[in-house]
Amino acid sequence: MFHTVIIVGNLGRDPEMRYTPNGQAVTTFSVASNRQYTNSAGETVKETIWFRVSAWGRMAETCNQYLRKGARVLVEGRLVPDQATGGPRIWTGQDGQPRASFEVTAQVVRFLTSRAEMEALPSEGDVGSAAEDEIPF
Repeated sequence: MFHTVIIVGNLGRDPEMRYTPNGQAVTTFSVASNRQYTNSAGETVKETIWFRVSAWGRMAETCNQYLRKGARVLVEGRLVPDQATGGPRIWTGQDGQPRASFEVTAQVVRFLTSRAEMEALPSEGDVGSAAEDEIPF
């Protein structure tokens, strides 16, 4: 069987790169995908879904070098289910509300933010994100 998922969104924080014991690079970053719609009661509803993305090898090194918090990306990859539940990773946030994130192993990462736009983004230490702070990874 085969499945693929395509996500377009913004990085919630700067990527983090590490190396496996055998020397392979892996970079992880979180992507927020937003949508806004009007429900049947006429109210505007804003919805954000968080994805935790892992990129491997040369792609991991490139993502770590060029991506920053706030950058817009397109990620094509496969969903990785939580081993315990078979679904998304679920936890309770600091406010007591249930939270979930989806794990994705990237096969393609396309940078949608230009270099000029990337340079204009604030650095990680400049701006905090309350929603991102609630993600436990």
